[in-house]
Amino acid sequence: MFLVIERLQKFMARCGVASRRACETLIAQGRVRVNGRTVTEPGFKVDPDQDEVRVDGRVIRPAPGFRYIMLHKPAGYVTTVSDPQGRPTVMALVPADRRLYPVGRLDLDTEGLLLLTDDGALAHRLTHPRYGVPKVYRARVAGVVGEEALARLRHGVMLDDGPTAPARVRLLRQDPAAALLEIELKEGRKRQVRRMCQAVGHPVLYLRRVAFGPLRLGRLPKGQYRSLTPAEVEALKRAAGLLV
Repeated sequence: MFLVIERLQKFMARCGVASRRACETLIAQGRVRVNGRTVTEPGFKVDPDQDEVRVDGRVIRPAPGFRYIMLHKPAGYVTTVSDPQGRPTVMALVPADRRLYPVGRLDLDTEGLLLLTDDGALAHRLTHPRYGVPKVYRARVAGVVGEEALARLRHGVMLDDGPTAPARVRLLRQDPAAALLEIELKEGRKRQVRRMCQAVGHPVLYLRRVAFGPLRLGRLPKGQYRSLTPAEVEALKRAAGLLV
């Protein structure tokens, strides 16, 4: 028999509390207790079979099985569990029987594919830029998009928080006053697609995420959700490097 221990934030993420990074914040805030003692060091290790871990007074344990949901997010919903301004959140659109968390964010006015899960370890991998899981967007932008603007988007655009990484960009359609672009990113800064397009002189008129890693939005109606299939979950884990 041998002792199995793991870092506290990893155990919390595995229990579906939040992503590892968010769990580290909870620990630093003094909201986590192990065997009755407040722990503030994220490197603290626990024995999942022996130690009692509480977050805000609630005992946490790994769920018997994680849940994975794809939502077609409509505009007008914020991608948070709750909103201090009282705006509607995406949580109103998914089942309330399990404590789920959005994987990354979509802006208030952005539509499209949003993942929600209680699998904190997978959520961490999918959102961390180190693992480079691609996200694909369809952006309708103002103006006639020339080769110079496309080249800048593809090679990287200087934003106020630094240059963007190279992106895959295709011009799908050009109308007299607007164009439809497909943009694939492997990083996820705040409002990145909108800021990139604005930087090259073509403001976004409409934005929708159509793919996340191996997943495609397909014909899922706006405002509706569905559970991922086992094959889709396996493909996501492979994309995130959790399976070989």
